[in-house]
Amino acid sequence: MAPWFLSAPPLASIITCHATPSAVSAPPATPPPPLLSLPPNPSPTPLPSLTCALQCPHFQSCSGCTQEYNLHRPIILDEATDFFKKHGVSDFTFDSCKLWGWRCRAKLAVRGTSTNPLIGLYKEGTHNAIDIPDCKAHHPNINAAVELLKQGITKLNIVPYDEDQGTGELCYVQMAVTTHNTSLPSAERYKNGKVQVSLVWNSRNENSPSSEKLNDLADFLWRHGGPNRKVHLIHSVWANFQTSTKNIIFGNRWRHLLGERDFWEHVGGVDVSLAPSSFGQANTRAFDSLLRTLQKYVAFGASVADLYAGAGIIGLSLAVTRKCRSVKCIEINKESKLSFEKTAERLPNSVDSSISWHNADTSIELLSWLVGSDVVLVDPPRKGLDPSLLNALRTIPTMESKAKSPGSPLLKAKDEKRPWILRAREASVQIESKTTQEESQSLPKTLIYISCGWESFKEDCKSLLSSNAWHLNKAHGFNFFPGTQSIEVLAVFKRGRGVSLKKKKSGKKKKKSS
Repeated sequence: MAPWFLSAPPLASIITCHATPSAVSAPPATPPPPLLSLPPNPSPTPLPSLTCALQCPHFQSCSGCTQEYNLHRPIILDEATDFFKKHGVSDFTFDSCKLWGWRCRAKLAVRGTSTNPLIGLYKEGTHNAIDIPDCKAHHPNINAAVELLKQGITKLNIVPYDEDQGTGELCYVQMAVTTHNTSLPSAERYKNGKVQVSLVWNSRNENSPSSEKLNDLADFLWRHGGPNRKVHLIHSVWANFQTSTKNIIFGNRWRHLLGERDFWEHVGGVDVSLAPSSFGQANTRAFDSLLRTLQKYVAFGASVADLYAGAGIIGLSLAVTRKCRSVKCIEINKESKLSFEKTAERLPNSVDSSISWHNADTSIELLSWLVGSDVVLVDPPRKGLDPSLLNALRTIPTMESKAKSPGSPLLKAKDEKRPWILRAREASVQIESKTTQEESQSLPKTLIYISCGWESFKEDCKSLLSSNAWHLNKAHGFNFFPGTQSIEVLAVFKRGRGVSLKKKKSGKKKKKSS
């Protein structure tokens, strides 16, 4: 066992920890044998506290978690704190969030045999599935639904997928928990979350010879976990059909089998609809905490461009909580459109904002998305910003000065004729404001960057700062994946060079000579 946790200095008060006994129920304490067998020492190093220990029986065999102790402070946290301090943010904060039972969305491989099914993750560097029935990261109801699924596989003789042969019936399963049940007191909703089960079936469609077994399995899950049971565990059952031998989980064909069709969650002050094919944050509570923090940095009545928007959750939450003048959501995945439309339908009647969703690539026609926005919000994939978007953000001052010159056509609308741009516009969703809004030709003064990839964020951040177009104003970290080497970052950039660290430190005025 690596000794890093034995000598770690206490972290300053930047951490908000929810690991207190009143806030979180830790798993039963089972001290790890390697620590107890350390040889005696005249001044022994203190044993790590088990208060924030993973204590998972699958640790080391499963590839999901890589940090066993001090879940409330990932190893990378010290580096992040130093990085932001070096770039002018000395008050970087970190929310440790919920440490166990936080994962509300899990994609799991189904392997083994019908008499001994294995449902879990691959062992690191292999495609050998590891059974993880007692995963401490999973919401407890995911583990319960996995156990019920195993019973159904065995009882109905469902054949798990064999990757080498490309045979078998059930390849993968996605378990997604909704904790938004308004019939329960708010304090009980998380614990009583219901599970949407998506079965990935090894066939082209529902007309395959094995479709009867698929329906039988769905019926089994619903009969033993549906609303007629003492514990209502299953929210719905879906099927996804795909026969690809490539390293993908979902195919393009979906079918709703049983239960509720619509899956709702409540985050950031809005009810959010998520289809099983939509991207959804695994850590619902941490995502809500991030959104509540983000909202503080958007002025009331601001105009927002939400790039990499997905189903538009962030943009729509700002439309509600910050009464935004306008919100433009741009997303390349067309599957997110339906979720956006359903979420938008549930917005309060009091919302008076011009809201739109566009199926488009953020790396194309960048200026058209930025014009008229006070705030640009980016939530890119782990690889970071598209190079063309990064370059556009770096050169915003140049674009703005050109736009202000007499007769400049830079920000003027033109008659669009390119077919790919027109198709994207046809696929858009537009919700008009009740109030006539004055059109603005300004470019964003605030950039809010949400990052799930620390290394790519550092590179993008350095690039933005080196252009002198932006400076870092605030930064916050969130423990989206306790037990791993990653953190989620919320960074707020403001236009201009900002105040240098030297000027901040001096602060003293020179005395006037008499």
